[in-house]
Formats: sequence, structure tokens, C-alpha cells
Amino acid sequence: MINTVKYYWNHKCLLLMLIIPFTFFLVFKYLPMGGLVIAFKDFSMKSGIIGSHWNGLDNFHRLFINSSFIKALRNTVVISFLKLSIGFCCPILLALLINEVRLNMYKRFVQSISFIPHFFSWVTLSGIFLMIFSTDGPLNVLAVNIYGKPISFMTTDYWFIAILIGTAIWQEVGYGSIIYLAALSGISPQLYEAATVDGANRWQQTWNITLPCLVPTIVTMLILAVGGFLNAGFDQIFNMYNSSVYDVADIIDTYVLRRLETMDYALGTAAGLFKSFVGMILVLLVNSLSRRISRGEQGIW
Repeated sequence: MINTVKYYWNHKCLLLMLIIPFTFFLVFKYLPMGGLVIAFKDFSMKSGIIGSHWNGLDNFHRLFINSSFIKALRNTVVISFLKLSIGFCCPILLALLINEVRLNMYKRFVQSISFIPHFFSWVTLSGIFLMIFSTDGPLNVLAVNIYGKPISFMTTDYWFIAILIGTAIWQEVGYGSIIYLAALSGISPQLYEAATVDGANRWQQTWNITLPCLVPTIVTMLILAVGGFLNAGFDQIFNMYNSSVYDVADIIDTYVLRRLETMDYALGTAAGLFKSFVGMILVLLVNSLSRRISRGEQGIW
């Protein structure tokens, strides 16, 4: 016991540094969870959270018989699936390509340029993309010269979804590749030297050495990505969508926002709690599946 206290006292500066992140998570992550009881109450502003009457699962019943929520759930699943299935592989591919570059200056330049978009907010990016894809934007000027008429990029369902997925991948692909580049730097060069002696080319080295060594990182990132499966990207969609594509772009987060605007806090809380519950279940399932397939070698816990 004395040794433990002495150990922590010797590292008191490091412990003090944890106060800020602990305070952040306590104030902004854990304390607000007390408000989740609103999902199980007939909430009114006059009575408050404590004074409002309990109504069991009535809010969830109202939620699942609401056609607007069902449509928002469908759109969320579709958009999230497309982003995950297409966008998850892109950072891995970019990391592999950057890793193959032998000119360090060019490698650093490409890496820097690729992850800069991550630091731009969707308020700024949406304005840029709305200008580019507008009816009088540069792409439609080119389309008029080629096809003789403009293309309604932002008001056509399939074009809007394609732009949504493409711009989301473009923003995050460089930043997401950083983790894989760090994992690649930890692979022993002796493995590649031995493979070269055995006559393996670059593709064979990538397939038999690089990718297997990346599997633990890929599995961890996949589990974390699945946990946020129903986070279809509120900032991006809210700043880019319009009434013409409402049927395919309305997601759970925008549905919750509308419920809050109409002061239906109980229904909005129920929708948010449902989304969080699904995310937790998906994390548990994917982690369990990963451990079962890898015989306990892969997984977060």
C-alpha cells in the first residue's frame, strides 16, 4: 500500500494532467446522461425532469409508429452503410500507397495535403461544395458545354447521395490514414528483407506481410466505426441537404433536431437513446465476432 501511494506521489504531475480530460468527460459526457430519464417520462417544462410523470415505454411506442422516424432510420442506415463500406477501405489504401513512396519530401507533402480537410468544418466545406455543384457552378458550366444542359446535382436523390458519400470520404481519408501509417512504421524491415531474398515482389510483400500486420489495427478501427454506425454525419447533412432531397437525406439526428424545435423533448430523447443503444449492441456483436473468428487474438477487449 505504501509503495503504491509513493508511486502515485512520484507521478503526481501526470495525474494532475488527467484532471482536464476527466472533467471534460464528466461534465459533457456522463452528467448529461441523467437527462435520459426524459425518454421514460411525460416530460413538461413546467414540471421539470423530476416532477414529470413516468409513462414507461410510451415514448418509444410513439417513436416506432411514427412514419417520419422510420424514414429517418432507413436513410441513416443506408447512408451509414455506404460511408462505412466505401470509406473504411480508403484510409487503408491511402496509407499503403503513401508507404510505398520512397521520396520522403513527396510523401510528407501528400500526407499533409490529404489530412488538411479534416480540420475544416462542414459549415465552410458545404458552402464550397454547394457553389461547385450549383446550377451555375463550374461543373455545370462544363456539363452545359458537353451535354447542352445543366445537371441538378443537389436536387437529385442519387446525385446528392453520391456527393454526400464522396465529400465525406474526401474529408476524412487523410486523417484516417495516420493511424495505419503509424502501424506500418512498426513493421520490422527484416520481414521485407527476408521476403526480398526469397524473391517476393512488392505486391506479394504487401499481401503476405503488410496486410497481415495491419489486421489488429483494422479490426480495432472497424469496431469503433461500427459503434458510430447510426451517426450518418449530422453536420454534413444539415449544411448540405434541402427540401428536394429530404426523402433520402433526413436522418435520425435531423429528426431529433425537429423534435427539439417543437419542444417534444421526450420523443427526441427516446430517438437519441435508441441510437446509442443500437451502437452499443453493434460494438458488442462485432467485438465478439472478431474474437470468435480470430480465436481470441483480435478485439478491443
